[in-house]
Amino acid sequence: MVLEPLVALIAVAALGWVAIEQGYVEVPGFELPRATSGAGYEAVAHHFSLCAGSGGTCVIDGDTIRIEGQSVRIADIDTPEVRDYGCAEEKALGDMATLRMLELVNAGGFTMMLWDHRDEDMYGRKLRVLERDGQSLGMMLVAEGLARPWGGARRSWC
Repeated sequence: MVLEPLVALIAVAALGWVAIEQGYVEVPGFELPRATSGAGYEAVAHHFSLCAGSGGTCVIDGDTIRIEGQSVRIADIDTPEVRDYGCAEEKALGDMATLRMLELVNAGGFTMMLWDHRDEDMYGRKLRVLERDGQSLGMMLVAEGLARPWGGARRSWC
C-alpha cells in the first residue's frame, strides 16, 4: 500500500525535474544559472555574416549564431523568432535583434562562456553566454528592448 504512493511521488518529481531542465516549465523565483568562467570559456575572433544556409560563421537570429558550422545558442537571452513567428510584430523585432547581434559579434573579439555547466541543448546547439569586457552581448540586447532574459521556457512575443 505505502509503496504505490511513494513510486507515484518519485515519478512526478522526476517528470517535474525533466520539465524544468528542458525548459518546458518556468518556476517563479527559480534563480537563473550564471555563466561559468575559467576552463569553460573560449575566445572568438571571427567575421560574421547573416546565415544563408548551413555551415560557415554567421548569425542565424538574435539568440543563435554559427561558428565554423557549429550552432551556438546564446543561452542567457530569448529573442523573437524570425522563422515560425507568431505575428508580424514578432518578425519585425526578431529581424532587428538579428541585425543588432550581427553588429555586436562583428564589433571585436568576445568570449563564449559555458552556461550552467550544460554544454548543449536538446537540438545539439552549444549553450554559451557571449561576453566582451565582462559584459554579456545578450544582455545588451535586453537593455535595448530587443530580447528578454532567458527564463527557462519560451513565451509568446505577440
